[in-house]
Amino acid sequence: QEGQPIYLAVKGVVFDVTSGKEFYGKGAPYNALVGKDSTRGVAKMSLDPADLTHDTTGLTEEELKSLEDIFNNVYKAKYPIVGYTSRRILNEDGSPNLDFKPEDQPHFNIKDEF
Repeated sequence: QEGQPIYLAVKGVVFDVTSGKEFYGKGAPYNALVGKDSTRGVAKMSLDPADLTHDTTGLTEEELKSLEDIFNNVYKAKYPIVGYTSRRILNEDGSPNLDFKPEDQPHFNIKDEF
């Protein structure tokens, strides 16, 4: 919706990509990535709805390297982190992931996140 922030997740990290509205806004080329964890799509450089998922199963070494490059050099470098997906902070059974430590996450800043 107009005037609302635009969020997308990559590798379980939620980014506010509102400043890139020309890329991610309604009708923009990468709008299909928003509102979900699109890790696989980013890795494969694909907007196919089947690729717009967190699942990285079966990705090639080249695709995984591309994912890391884009994650670090585009998303972490340009957009503020506003949160994390439940997959990052919860186990599959819904219990808290005791290994999740916000301070170990990209760009952790206690003022911005709590």
